[in-house]
Amino acid sequence: MVYINTTNPSPVTIPSSTKNVGIINRAIPSDDNKTLNTIHQNASGETLQLIKDASTECLKGLNDALAQNKRFDTIKLLNAVDVKTPVIGTFPSHLMWNDVESICNKYGVDILFSLEIFDTQLKVVPFTNTPKINNVMDVINTVAQAQVNITTTVKTSWRIYDPKNKYILDEYPMVDNLSITANAATILNTTEALLGRKEAIKQSSNRMGRDYSNRIIPYWVTLRREYYVKGNYNFKIATRKARTRNWDGAGELWLQETKSSKRKIAGRACYNMAILSEINGDIDKAMEWAQKAYENYNNKLALQYVNMLRYRKQSNQRLNYQLGN
Repeated sequence: MVYINTTNPSPVTIPSSTKNVGIINRAIPSDDNKTLNTIHQNASGETLQLIKDASTECLKGLNDALAQNKRFDTIKLLNAVDVKTPVIGTFPSHLMWNDVESICNKYGVDILFSLEIFDTQLKVVPFTNTPKINNVMDVINTVAQAQVNITTTVKTSWRIYDPKNKYILDEYPMVDNLSITANAATILNTTEALLGRKEAIKQSSNRMGRDYSNRIIPYWVTLRREYYVKGNYNFKIATRKARTRNWDGAGELWLQETKSSKRKIAGRACYNMAILSEINGDIDKAMEWAQKAYENYNNKLALQYVNMLRYRKQSNQRLNYQLGN
């Protein structure tokens, strides 16, 4: 078995020509549905100030992560842009493209990262029957009577707008859960924890913003490959060479066996030569050897390997596009 370290393309492809990005906060509720939003806030223990503070932390987390990665030349937190969501916790319709273009032109950015949703939900699960819980004070009163599990769910959702192509590059929700278990014996600690809930939510929000940056950053992965170690004497020697990382020496012996009169041996040797080619970074050569192992010698593992290599080649092409190579 051998392990190959490689870079995978990011889940979201942003053209390498994109150098300047803006980040906006659209998660603040508008006054259009004030009654509905107020009911939602009371049930979840939210305040408008909490939404503002925590969503700001979310934007800051993304900004800091992108700045640290240096993928873009300029990252701008566009706090002056006033765009709001109609209803808390619900994905709004995407921004009008003329509005997106106007924002990008005004601030000199190519694309917009938009925090479309910021929402928290308070959930209390008692281990015994308790009265209905409607707000944070009910939580504290309930803890005095029974053991409960208190969970705050933090939800965020992002969109990336590309005004040049009028295309939404990404639309991605995220969730984080903050939990404590409490009872009458710990009511003081529970009360303090609930009072400190705002700070915990802000920290979670900042972390979620940082985590979202991973959507547009290529990442390292380790691929696991298995090669044939048995077949004949040359395979045994080649295996010992491979285990000492003498891949060239192992390859010389495998190459000899690709001409074996025994079809099974030749097929295994071709398969191992495909592995060696991938180790050396030559995906096209690896595909040639794997195809030969399957087409000429009916090596069943080789067919699966061809598909894996084909997928990796496509990933590399996408990665090169993202990196501008």
